[in-house]
Amino acid sequence: MAIETMTEIGIDLCTHTSKHLNEFLEKEVHTVITVCGNADQVCPVFSGQSEKHHWPFDDPAKAGGTEEEIRATFRRVRDEIREKFEAYAIELLAG
Repeated sequence: MAIETMTEIGIDLCTHTSKHLNEFLEKEVHTVITVCGNADQVCPVFSGQSEKHHWPFDDPAKAGGTEEEIRATFRRVRDEIREKFEAYAIELLAG
C-alpha cells in the first residue's frame, strides 16, 4: 500500500530498496533523521555527523480497520512526512 500511496503523488518506489546501515558507516554523514520506533535510540553516530533528528510518525503498516481506513492512514502519514521534510528543507535553505 505504501507504493500505491506514493504513486498517487507522483513518486515511484517500485525500484527502491532498503540499504544496509553498513553502507554508510564509512561515509561522511551530515544529518541523520529517524522517523519510527526506537530508531533514535539505536542509530549509531556517524563520522562527521553534526545533526540528528528524531521525528516519530505512526507506522501505517500497523494500521487496522477496513482497507479504506488503512489506506487513509497511509495517506495521512505520507502527508505528515512530506510536510515535515518540506519545512525542514525550507529551514535549511533559509539557513
